[in-house]
Amino acid sequence: MKPAPFEYRAAGTLDEALALLGPPGRSIAPLAGGQSLVPLLNLRRARPAVVLDLNRLTELAGIEVTDSAVVVGAMTRLHDLERHEGLRAALPVLPRTAARVAHRQIRHRATLGGSLCHADPAAQLAATALALGATLRLRRAGGERTVPAEEFFTGPHRTARRSDELLTAVAFPRRPGFRYRFESVTRRGGAGFPLVGVCVGVRLEAGAVAEARIAACGVADRPLRLPGAEQALAGYGAAAADGALGEVADAAVAGTRPPSDLHGSAEFRGDLLRAVLRRAAVHLLTEGS
Repeated sequence: MKPAPFEYRAAGTLDEALALLGPPGRSIAPLAGGQSLVPLLNLRRARPAVVLDLNRLTELAGIEVTDSAVVVGAMTRLHDLERHEGLRAALPVLPRTAARVAHRQIRHRATLGGSLCHADPAAQLAATALALGATLRLRRAGGERTVPAEEFFTGPHRTARRSDELLTAVAFPRRPGFRYRFESVTRRGGAGFPLVGVCVGVRLEAGAVAEARIAACGVADRPLRLPGAEQALAGYGAAAADGALGEVADAAVAGTRPPSDLHGSAEFRGDLLRAVLRRAAVHLLTEGS
């Protein structure tokens, strides 16, 4: 199919892009990597009046690593996220998770901001942003605000971003002592969205979990933080056998609303969540990040 008619605009600066977004009354779709928007346009599931191309906004791309945080520009390509040496040392879960998104060709075009704003319920980087406690910077003409990742995803393909705003950057805090692991089960040879994915973070004291952060994708109408599973994981140490994590896995499933579709039932997705959560937790408790 071909897209419905639309007006194409290419912004040269961030201020120009925000000015174009500002006036109400017209549906405007920002275009970043286009790996999600273009198929939706072709299928006519998206029918904006204007497509606003952001690819000239190089000011929104880049990765800054400090002692307290990693700040990633919204237009940073997933390939750059995957290959950044400083990021591999500071927050290795980010490049490792980026490397699991789709195919290499897609990662060369797809952007972090585009992935998060598309807000697919099964998106790997959305779950990772939740587990890491990321904050998202949103800019409009004349103002800026930050939104915690837990408040950003509001439903399937819906976010807290307003129509006159652009996501400009994402800040991922570096929590002392924390290490993270992302695990998932995908279909189509690992190239598609996961059926279920989980990002687990732990901070150990005296060999046992003192604090945990857990988020999952593919288990509800949006990526979810799982506080019940975090509490259940506290106190576990390297001596814990895989089977001993059943209480943690059950708490994780209890905090979700898995969908049933042609790829699997809600019960099947619950079993997958148990499996990937155990895999990630055992790895962190016995081998590290």
